[in-house]
Amino acid sequence: YNHLLHVLSFCASYHYFKCVLFGLSAWLYGDPRHVLYPRNSTGWFCGIGPNNFLYNLSLVSPLSGLLIAMLVSMLFLLLLRFTAPVMVWVLIVGVLGAGAYGIWHCYWEYDRYKNDAASITDIGFTTNFNVYLQVQETWLAFLIIISVVEAILLLTLIFLRTRILIAISLIQESSKAIGYMMSSLLYPLVTFVLVLVCVAYWGATALVVALNSTMNDACRNISGTEDCDPQNFTSSSYPGCPSASCIFIKYNDEGLFQRNLFNLQIYNAVAFLWCVNFVIALGQCTLAGAFASYYWAFTKPDDIPMFPVTGSFIRTLRYHVGSLAFGSLILTLVQIVRIILEYIDHKTKDAQNAVARFILCCLKCCFWCLEKFIKFLNRNAYIMIAIYGKNFCVSAKNAFSLLMRNVIRVVVLDKVTDLLLFFGKLLVVGGVGVLSFFFFSGRILLPGSTFHSETLNYYWMPIITVVFGSYLIAHGFFSVYNMCVDTLFLCFLEDLERNDGSLQKPYFMSKNLMKILNKSNKAPKGGKK
Repeated sequence: YNHLLHVLSFCASYHYFKCVLFGLSAWLYGDPRHVLYPRNSTGWFCGIGPNNFLYNLSLVSPLSGLLIAMLVSMLFLLLLRFTAPVMVWVLIVGVLGAGAYGIWHCYWEYDRYKNDAASITDIGFTTNFNVYLQVQETWLAFLIIISVVEAILLLTLIFLRTRILIAISLIQESSKAIGYMMSSLLYPLVTFVLVLVCVAYWGATALVVALNSTMNDACRNISGTEDCDPQNFTSSSYPGCPSASCIFIKYNDEGLFQRNLFNLQIYNAVAFLWCVNFVIALGQCTLAGAFASYYWAFTKPDDIPMFPVTGSFIRTLRYHVGSLAFGSLILTLVQIVRIILEYIDHKTKDAQNAVARFILCCLKCCFWCLEKFIKFLNRNAYIMIAIYGKNFCVSAKNAFSLLMRNVIRVVVLDKVTDLLLFFGKLLVVGGVGVLSFFFFSGRILLPGSTFHSETLNYYWMPIITVVFGSYLIAHGFFSVYNMCVDTLFLCFLEDLERNDGSLQKPYFMSKNLMKILNKSNKAPKGGKK
């Protein structure tokens, strides 16, 4: 109360009412002294005394968390050459061990309810699932299902062990390639900047088209009912409205441009999709060319060209722009069809015709699968373009034929790579997210840090920012790694089919891959093998 009277004593008579309200608000929601010495949003004084909010804000900045995410992602990719075999086999043994435990537990439950007289036929149908868990037949069914799945996994592991070893070796080789081409990890920034340019151009164009659909403010003083002679009319009589014209009793809103505003917006949207797909294709072809130069270097790293990423980028812009544009156009057309189907589904979602809804759902599913297939085909076609320099159609045909001749290897490599990258993203995003939570919530303090969690109004906001940014960083790094694995895999298949290890056609694959496949290069006479 004394503090409130002290505050009110400083008020002029004509500000009495405002000061009363301000003083009461300070009394109710915080320390009344904040009226005289207010604080900013971080809790630091912005009245009397020095203001160091920028210094303290830099400590709270989530940039340090994003830097940690970048370093962890880079270390994870570089260490895969050592940890990939351990991670893959630990996961495989873990899955088999979980299946074995499930078999044992189901048998134990089956033996436990063996003497009970209840059966599935006695219970019938019920929504209480716990009732079924007290019946012997339920655990017998679980036991049979898990045993069959476990047997299939064991047989698959036995028959695919060589292909799993090849996939692990290619993953290790990809880690080595990235180690020799660290600049490739920065290329997603180029793609990101180019996509931002496409978005900015699309937004500016759409805005210009939308603004041109309305009347100019300088033309609003024209009533549209004045008499004029179309033969002798000149717009110079209206200097504020150069677009004025003499027509029949109305402002000229029916010209060629105005009649096609919707078509222009559609054209702009299609161009935007095409440009974005082209930018992504440019990045894929550039990285494929760089990693292909690593594989086809007979003596690594001596035969790897200098600045492989830059050289591949220049080659792509010089020779392969047309092929990339054609592949991007095919993908864009499929995406347009999907957008149209989504629009129709949105407009007819309240329709009662079940047949029409079913057909529309089937079409959406089919075109979704088609888009995924075209993305997969384009990706491998760009790799073949980067290797051989042929046009899109020939490269797509050759890539598809090569993959179909090795379809089992494709599936195994794809699943093993997806598994490793999934756990990599989980490690980066989860680890950085947990670390940022403990830091911003004040549960851990860095040595010498003056940061206090009480200075944040809402500490979940920087945590969400760090987690989202960490996911984007991990996705960018791992997309480069995934492209490296796919490129080296296609190069490996080409190497296996075109070469035989002779002096004229030596293998370019690593010694580890040759050891797995029992291959070797013939040594020249008098030389070492």
